[in-house]
Amino acid sequence: MSDARIANVRGRRVWDSRGRPTVEVDVTLKGGAFGRAIAPAGASMGSGEAVDLRDGGARLGGYDVGRAVGAVNGEIAAALAGMDVADQAAVDGAMIARDGTANKSRLGGNAIVATSMAVLHAAAAARGAPLWRHLAQGRKVRIPLPEIQIFGGGAHAARRVDIQDFMVMCPGAASFAQALEWTAEVYLAAGAIMKQAGKLQGVADEGGYWPAFRSNEEALDTLVAAIRKAGFAGGGDVAISLDVAASEFGHGGSYTLALDNRKLDTGAMIDMLGRWCAAYPIISIEDPVAEDDAEGFVAFTRAHGDRCQVIGDDFLVTNAARVQKAAADEAATAVLIKPNQAGTVTETRAALEAGKALGLGTIVSARSGETEDTTIVDLAVGWDAGQLKVGSFSRSERMAKWNACLRIEEMLGSDAVFAGRGALGFCHRSEGTRA
Repeated sequence: MSDARIANVRGRRVWDSRGRPTVEVDVTLKGGAFGRAIAPAGASMGSGEAVDLRDGGARLGGYDVGRAVGAVNGEIAAALAGMDVADQAAVDGAMIARDGTANKSRLGGNAIVATSMAVLHAAAAARGAPLWRHLAQGRKVRIPLPEIQIFGGGAHAARRVDIQDFMVMCPGAASFAQALEWTAEVYLAAGAIMKQAGKLQGVADEGGYWPAFRSNEEALDTLVAAIRKAGFAGGGDVAISLDVAASEFGHGGSYTLALDNRKLDTGAMIDMLGRWCAAYPIISIEDPVAEDDAEGFVAFTRAHGDRCQVIGDDFLVTNAARVQKAAADEAATAVLIKPNQAGTVTETRAALEAGKALGLGTIVSARSGETEDTTIVDLAVGWDAGQLKVGSFSRSERMAKWNACLRIEEMLGSDAVFAGRGALGFCHRSEGTRA
């Protein structure tokens, strides 16, 4: 390995998929190796996430990142000068210490996570290895099961429907390539159905079709119809996954479904989702109740966790301690992993490893405000997460990631192992296996 000490850290403002500013960081090593990464940004966010540093004010809607870029080029660059990128924990620890806040709000979670991921890329470059292989450290890995949005709702689509993501998963596929092909057929079928019904109105933040439904259940009915039109029965080879994102419309045990003109308490919310699970081929539900409803998570998981993967996102915010407590309480069967929620690569991995050690499914995830950066694909493969959630099957910031995973599968050749059905969290709970 060439000299792996940090020679230069450089931040700049770039733009994400929603046309908002974000932070890109270059890290150059003394030996000449180089790494680059870009911070994504969420729309629906848990209260425990690392906080992006924005400039505020009227300019660019308050979303500019001049202060965050300044933090990269100033304090962060000074703190990391001369550090060895092979010691990711030390690098991340130095940034956390320099920031000095519980949520990374002083220097900015966007500044810190972009730098942390750029350091990781530089470390792989110094070894002359693809990032996923650098992360695997010789261990066997699987190609993840993709979770792909067909209809976008909630905060991703101006709350046109209450449920945030209506997605498909292909647990019956024999490979990642086949899973993408099957999803493409479903996506095309859904578009054709909406066009025929006069409801094709463009796409939402993550590339899923813009919802034009009279109720949340109409979206489910349409998705089932698309699965069937694509030639699948539904529930076996191709199934439905929901991101309810209940914190967006629920608080204090009360949930308001604006599209359905209904107000539910926790018990009624759980019962409604349970009826959906019985009526539709749903195998995964994310954030079925709000992040402040821990008892609701426990109740939902105990009622439905043996037949449906129950994912904590806003509830767990990629935090190892929260993951451990959720596993102990049986409050979830899977954890969503988002690097910018945690704020550093080290903390992200700690949450993922906690989930795996406790038998939970692990899903590495993109955000609604994304870029051409494909780091999360390498994390999902190199850390053997088992599942990958990127968004829809359109828009180049999404397809860049799906295509990156296709290339890794091809690179592995006959050694490629597709995670498939075995990666799902409810399988771990009912069968006692691990990711």
